[in-house]
Amino acid sequence: MPTRRIIFQQLALDARIGILEHELRATQPLHIDAEFDVDISQEVKDTDIHTVLDYRHLRSAIVDECTRRHVHLLETLAEQLVDRVFSEFPDVRQIRIRVSKPLAFSDCAAVGIELQRSR
Repeated sequence: MPTRRIIFQQLALDARIGILEHELRATQPLHIDAEFDVDISQEVKDTDIHTVLDYRHLRSAIVDECTRRHVHLLETLAEQLVDRVFSEFPDVRQIRIRVSKPLAFSDCAAVGIELQRSR
């Protein structure tokens, strides 16, 4: 079945993430880069948003999952994001997601985890 790719680049948000003492006390910025391969199940009708997967809903699920509670590890958050997207969006066939901390180190732009899954 053919697919269409939805892409998010550097979705920026503040999250409660980390295992270090200072990370347990405050939020920190995260960047999310994600690609979603979505089944093309019908012809796109330019005036009907229901003929495509509305990426506003994907964005909302990502933001909610990243901000709803404290998570200790980036690896855990990446897994939770994949699980949620597969659970809520049955047309998504493949996910590639990168979760990164832009302020983790002063000598690099960011450090992060990338995860890719298919169903």
